[in-house]
Amino acid sequence: MKRIRHFLLPLLCTTLVASTLSAQNTIYYEMEEYTPTIYMIAVGETLQEYDPEASKQQVIDDFMETRRCGFQQAHNPQFIFSTRNNRFALGIGGIVTLRTSYDFNGAMGNIDFVPYDIPMSRGYANRQRVMMDASTSRLFLKAIINSRMLGRVHIYTDMDFRGGDEFSYLPRLRSAYVEVGGFTIGRDVTTFCDLAAAPETIDFQGPNAYNFAFNEMIRYEYSFLRNHLTVGVAAEMPQVSATYGEHFSPIYQRVPDGIAYIQYAWGENRSSHIRASGVIRDMYLHDNVNGKNTTQLGWGAQFSGHIDLGRWVDLYMNGVYGRGITPYIQDLAGAPYDFAYNPSNPERMQTMPMWGWQAAAQINIIPGKMWLAGGYSEVRLEKHNGYLSDNQYHKGDYIFGNAFCNLSPNFTIAVEYLHGSREDMGGSKSSANRVSLMARYNF
Repeated sequence: MKRIRHFLLPLLCTTLVASTLSAQNTIYYEMEEYTPTIYMIAVGETLQEYDPEASKQQVIDDFMETRRCGFQQAHNPQFIFSTRNNRFALGIGGIVTLRTSYDFNGAMGNIDFVPYDIPMSRGYANRQRVMMDASTSRLFLKAIINSRMLGRVHIYTDMDFRGGDEFSYLPRLRSAYVEVGGFTIGRDVTTFCDLAAAPETIDFQGPNAYNFAFNEMIRYEYSFLRNHLTVGVAAEMPQVSATYGEHFSPIYQRVPDGIAYIQYAWGENRSSHIRASGVIRDMYLHDNVNGKNTTQLGWGAQFSGHIDLGRWVDLYMNGVYGRGITPYIQDLAGAPYDFAYNPSNPERMQTMPMWGWQAAAQINIIPGKMWLAGGYSEVRLEKHNGYLSDNQYHKGDYIFGNAFCNLSPNFTIAVEYLHGSREDMGGSKSSANRVSLMARYNF
C-alpha cells in the first residue's frame, strides 16, 4: 500500500497540473476609488504618439486587476513609477499600524489572541495586561511587466516586523512571488486559505478556525465560464509538527503538500462565492526500532465562502476537517499534533483528527467607509486511541465584535472586543478577554 500511495500522489498532482496547462491566472477585482500618484519615465523609448492620460489609466487598470482582496491584503500603492509605453511599472507602498489592547479577566500569553495559548491557571501575573504593538506595519513592492512573450507578469514582495521575539521588531518576509501565465511561484498565502472567507479583524491572528499562513509553493489557477468558475492546484513546502516519542525521530520532509480547490462565484463583479478545498500530506519520519524511514498520510477538506447580500450585509464562513493538518488551522499551527504515537502500542504512529468552523457577518453602515462585524469560531482536537492527556488542548472558542471607520481612503480607525476560551481534555476550562483600538494609514 505504501508503494502504491507514493506512486499515486505524484501521479495525481501531475494529472491535475496537466489538465490546466492552458489556463490563465485568477484575477481579483475590487470596485473602489483609486487615484495614485504616477510618474511616467522615458527610458530610451521612441514613441510617435504618447497620450499621458491614457497611459496612466492603463497603469491604474493593471494594478487594479492584479490586486487581491481579502484577509490582510494590502491596498494598492500610492506611488507608481512607470515607463511611458507601460512595459514596466513599479509601485512602492506600505501600511503603518498601531494596535493598543487591554486584556482583562484572563490575560492572553500572546501578542495575538490565540485561544490555544490561554493560561489554564490564573495568578497575579496573568489577570490583566496592556499592550501597544506596531510590528504589523508593512512595506511592499509591486511590479507589473507587460511582456510581449509572456503577457502580463506580476511581481510582489512584502515584509512586516515580526521576525523575532515579541516586540523585537525584526523584519520578516511575508510574500515574495511571481505570477505569470496562471502560475504563482515563490512564497505566498497557502492555497488552502480562502482569502475572502473571513472578515477583517484588529487581531492579527483572526478567527482561530481560519487558515491564514504563508508557504513556499508552485501554484496554477485557471478561471473559465466568464470567471464564474475557478480551479487551482499547488505543491507547497510542508511544515510538520508532531510528537515522536522514544521510537521515532524527525527527518527532513521529502514530498510537498498537495492542495487543490474549485470555486464558483456569482453576483456583481463576482463578489459572492463558495469554495471547496482539499489538502493531502505525505509526512516523513524515522522508525528507530526497525531502522527505516516511514510516512504518515495527512489529509483535510474545507468548505468556505463569502456571500454579498447587497450593499449592506456580507456573510463569511469556513469549515475544515482533517487528520494531521495543524499548519492549516490557525489555533493549532505549530502544535505537535500532526501525528503522535499510539499509547496502546508506542511503536506505531497515528495522525490526529481535528476540525473547526467559523461564521461571521458584516453590516455596512456606510458602504466602504463604516461597518460593524461580529462572529464565532471554534476549533477541536480529538482523542485517538487514548492519546492526549487530561491537561492537553481539546477545544478553543473565539468570539469577536468590531467597528471600522475609514476617515479617508488611506486612514482607518477601529475598535474591537474579543472573548476566547480553552478547554482541555479533562474538562478544565479557562477564558480571556481583550479590548483593542487600532489606527492604520496606508501609503
